[in-house]
Amino acid sequence: MKFLKATPTHIQEAAQAIRAGDIVAFPTETVYGLGADVFNPVACAKIFEAKQRPQFDPLIVHVESPTQVEKLASTISPRVKILIDKFWPGPLTLILPKRLEVPSIVTAGLDTVAVRMPSHPIAIALIKAAGTPIAAPSANPFGYLSPTTAKHVRNQLGDRVSIILNGGACPIGVESTIIKMGDPPVLLRPGGLPLEDIEQEIGKLAIANPVASAPEAPGQLKTHYSPRTPFILARPSTPLPRGKNIGYLSFKKPTHKLPVTKLEVLSETGDLREAAANLFTCLHRLDEAGVDIIVAETVPEEGLGRAIMNRLYKAASQ
Repeated sequence: MKFLKATPTHIQEAAQAIRAGDIVAFPTETVYGLGADVFNPVACAKIFEAKQRPQFDPLIVHVESPTQVEKLASTISPRVKILIDKFWPGPLTLILPKRLEVPSIVTAGLDTVAVRMPSHPIAIALIKAAGTPIAAPSANPFGYLSPTTAKHVRNQLGDRVSIILNGGACPIGVESTIIKMGDPPVLLRPGGLPLEDIEQEIGKLAIANPVASAPEAPGQLKTHYSPRTPFILARPSTPLPRGKNIGYLSFKKPTHKLPVTKLEVLSETGDLREAAANLFTCLHRLDEAGVDIIVAETVPEEGLGRAIMNRLYKAASQ
């Protein structure tokens, strides 16, 4: 495994590894991705092997321009064009009818493909240099906390990855919002683009429920994004567990001292955008602190708070 600063030279080296059928970890604005050439099914199989990811869970394909979508999707509707024009590049994944050329391992045998255009300059440079769309789920073991730094990837996957491109911390910090285009469009996963912003452009969306198996998109399973330490959600009136070393995830700076071993604060002022950016980094620190249990406060389920709570609910379902 090579742990490389994401310089232009190293991006070219990583792109060559992608073209050669290897897997590469790289930063996006949401989380770090573990990427392979989408049209190389053997390379894509390496992603599933490295993550120990079940093959019923489809991958998201990353493109460097809207025109690349034509290599992946068989049709692009007017509403899809509206969302692409408004929100790409950015943290929005669209589920579209797939072309036959997209390998079934990427789509878990479904007749749809998940596509997004990241806004991170390193991700865009890598896709351009590789000369192919890149299939890339989050660069972590399946079901575990998502990585928002290159160090998280190295700690979790190590030598299972050919190259890790270090591009610093991911600015958004939660995965992309996923929409299945249909009538009506369906929110499959809340994420880095608030639901309210999307509904302003194309109207009301239906909301999909979590599933036990056969997801249509990543992050739909009932249990996901989990630390290895036991984890619970706490409402303001919930008493803290007794006789345990507690790691506590606070939404805002507490107004009084808490009887906990390790405290992490998502946002001193309660800013949801800052809280989302800090979510997985704070959870990684709590998971590494050697506490008996992690207790997380709830946040308002509006805007990016909806994505934060989605991750916390799933982590608490372990």
